[in-house]
Amino acid sequence: MFDFSPTEEQNELLQKAKKIMEEDVYPAEEYIIPGKGLPDEILKPLQQKVKDQNLWAAHLPKHAGGLGLGAVFLGLLNEILGSSAIGPRVFGTAAPDTGNSEILLNAGSEEQRKKYLDPIVNDEIRSCFALTERDVSGADPTGIETHAEKDGDEWVINGKKWFISNAGMSSFVIVMAVTNPEAPPHERASMFIVDMDNPGVEKIRDIPVMGDYSEGGHWELGFNNCRVKEDSMLGSPGEGFKLAQMRLGPGRITHAMRWLGVMNRSFDLMVSYALKRKTRGVPLAEQQTIQNFVADSAAEMASARLLTLHAAWKMDQGEDARKEISLIKFHGAKILNDVINRAIQVHGSLGYSKDTPLEGFYREARAAHIYDGPDEVHRMVVAKRIFKEYKKREKELTV
Repeated sequence: MFDFSPTEEQNELLQKAKKIMEEDVYPAEEYIIPGKGLPDEILKPLQQKVKDQNLWAAHLPKHAGGLGLGAVFLGLLNEILGSSAIGPRVFGTAAPDTGNSEILLNAGSEEQRKKYLDPIVNDEIRSCFALTERDVSGADPTGIETHAEKDGDEWVINGKKWFISNAGMSSFVIVMAVTNPEAPPHERASMFIVDMDNPGVEKIRDIPVMGDYSEGGHWELGFNNCRVKEDSMLGSPGEGFKLAQMRLGPGRITHAMRWLGVMNRSFDLMVSYALKRKTRGVPLAEQQTIQNFVADSAAEMASARLLTLHAAWKMDQGEDARKEISLIKFHGAKILNDVINRAIQVHGSLGYSKDTPLEGFYREARAAHIYDGPDEVHRMVVAKRIFKEYKKREKELTV
């Protein structure tokens, strides 16, 4: 039996988070600086309030400074935090630091965790993750061209990466590079920790993008004879893709639940405006088209929420949730865009303006169809797994 209900302790934490969002985070949105987020004089007091309420870094286990309350709780919390672009940062769960901290926690040496993980958890430094390359399909990262060669007690990294989110504010980057081109595709690459002030790291440019809420930009980076010590590798040689999957699964669940936060806020704005805005002497809420907008949005949001929580529940049970995670990735991205689009349509020219957060939501939401794997790839993954399950079932029936 599936049970997504929070415990009494968890529900208390969720209510505290909701209160902070409504009383402190939403009012702070007007101070967002594009590409930089909130100024420290506004951000730091908010973060301290979160820490005082025992809500900081919820994605990590307790021994690492987090809450350790499972994937379902993390999903429910991110549904609340995702209603604002600055919510995750205020609560210490902002990407790419979250995924990097999980890799460091599970694959980092004691020295690596002390030098990099602890400062991330304490929000003393920021980080980024470099996998994507301009000339290689992001849908097939086994083809990455950045490579690292051993030279004595050092590795020498050469290549280019792009769309490296948060690189403009990062102290270090986790780089995926090919270390054994002769190995099987998923065993060729390894991960390295590279300090951003390494002379071999070139910050080529901050790539302009549709949205402007993200901190630290989306950078193109060059690694030019970039030398790192042997102990800069995370895990063992050839484990790069294994470690990447460690961060992508949970990351997709938090993305999907944060999208629900955006949907919920857009939905609230749509319904509220439809009730008070009149045309031809009657409220928009009495128009059938608007009623369809509201009903369709409510049904689709419920389906996305239940799919996402089901995936999180399977993860908490230790079950394979890869199919469910791919389902929520493309299904959730579509609903996110559809709900915001309807909300803008109901608001008319007001929705197109910057007087509501809807236009910003809309620009940011387009990327949901692309990052963490394009929709088309996740559809393919789901279909292949379904066909595989059916083949196995038919084979068992014929035995």
